[in-house]
Amino acid sequence: MIRRLFITLPLIAASLTCFAQSTQKLTATKVSEYGLIYTLPSTVIDVTVETQLTVKQPGEYYRYANKYLGIDPITEPSSVYTLKSVIVSPRAVSDPDERYLVQFKAGTSPFMIVSDINLPLAINTDRTISISAPALPAAKEAAPTILEMPVATQAITAEMLQSQSSVKKAELAAQRIMELRQSRSEIISGTAENMPSDGQAMKLALDNLSAQEEALTAMFAGTEQSSTQVKTFTIELPDSIATDHWDIIVARLSALDGLVATDDLTGDPIRLNLDMRKRAQLPSNEKGETKRFPKGGLAYRIPSTAIVTTDFMGSQMSNDEIDIAQYGVTFGLDPALFTDKKAPAYAIFNPLTGALVEIGTIQP
Repeated sequence: MIRRLFITLPLIAASLTCFAQSTQKLTATKVSEYGLIYTLPSTVIDVTVETQLTVKQPGEYYRYANKYLGIDPITEPSSVYTLKSVIVSPRAVSDPDERYLVQFKAGTSPFMIVSDINLPLAINTDRTISISAPALPAAKEAAPTILEMPVATQAITAEMLQSQSSVKKAELAAQRIMELRQSRSEIISGTAENMPSDGQAMKLALDNLSAQEEALTAMFAGTEQSSTQVKTFTIELPDSIATDHWDIIVARLSALDGLVATDDLTGDPIRLNLDMRKRAQLPSNEKGETKRFPKGGLAYRIPSTAIVTTDFMGSQMSNDEIDIAQYGVTFGLDPALFTDKKAPAYAIFNPLTGALVEIGTIQP
């Protein structure tokens, strides 16, 4: 039987399940002199930036768009980058200054589950915590415009091909658009001379007429294509911050060149701001006195909490509350808890922050 004591910590958005990453089981034995070596985590912040490139091209007959179709066309080619989204996610890395050796009682065999970067996940239990990774956008290539599709060729009549005058071609194209609209209207109303044989044939015919009209209209209105690019920047936070605020330029975005270096003033800055929300404190006893770190204690983190936001050109792009391991404090558990013959303890830690999430005893 297991007696459980859950430790409530902010932002433990996790479930007790099998941990997806590769893990290793370390057992305290005579060979290791009943000691286990592990490392506590530091928090870095991954900032994933999604940008969009919009490319506009004028159509061949843009000068006649207003005359024949009554529309305002694209008149100049352009390529413009815009910021679509920013996603902030914390990630744990090993802190080389927080490497520990915990010594257990000789003749016992407690074990520790550690991550692939030697962060403690659990002691005396195979259960670990799974942290859900945020859904990140995927880069998307630009889809071909209607003028790059075979239907664009199909929409051009023989008379348009034979004409040497751009004005005449535009006039013929506008006439063809009207003919296509009329044909579609007749099919829908059931008055067409050659009606499609069934519902599926009607759909195909209407879709083809619409595509031809779209292609011819694009010759006047112009085309627009959009693609997206995704890039992740890793922000290493300072070891400590003297004030409750810290900010950094993650990257810059140029409307013409996309993401550029932080010192390239042709781009506007994408800023990350960190504001401390709650600084961690060492635990205290019933009298309100700060507890001392147990002799030879098994160290764990008590993280601090910060609000992390990103902004671009006056608009807030993200707002997250994040636990930050290195801005907290380090406390410890008495190793004797895990070698008690009658009721040895187990513990489970948050893989992102090294915080104690659950502790209990294993009853025989």
